[in-house]
Amino acid sequence: MPPTSASSLPQDIEWRLPRHARSAGRARALLREQATSWKLPDEVTDTAVLLLSELMTNAYRHAKVSPGREIRTRCLVEAGRLRIEVTDANGTLPVVREATPYDETGRGLPLVAALADTWGAEPRTCGVGKTVWFELPTDQTDRTCETTTGPHSGGCGS
Repeated sequence: MPPTSASSLPQDIEWRLPRHARSAGRARALLREQATSWKLPDEVTDTAVLLLSELMTNAYRHAKVSPGREIRTRCLVEAGRLRIEVTDANGTLPVVREATPYDETGRGLPLVAALADTWGAEPRTCGVGKTVWFELPTDQTDRTCETTTGPHSGGCGS
């Protein structure tokens, strides 16, 4: 069997983190480290880290589930796209709302919608909870702004 080159290895990783406020910071650090390993452009990494932080914070703050439940994060690079998924044990799908200048919360999903090429949320097919995800092109010079999957299109001024 011929040796496998590093570029042909799957670029797919998953982390399971406790439902705790510190997990958002841990997820950011893990993603930044993985993005360096995958040689993703800094611009893509910075945006992905910001959006992952928003989704992790939502999962921690809003997934009011029994103690011991984890938040699962999956990162996948495939066909020139970075997809990040955050799964929690709460089945309530997120709703984008417009925050007023006086609101202390409510800006995370609008930020995801503005910066991601596509994003969405769906109930888990097996198990409890939901998955919220977003995608970014790995080459920022080729922002197509097309919705490839899911109900939401963002970025590029949408």
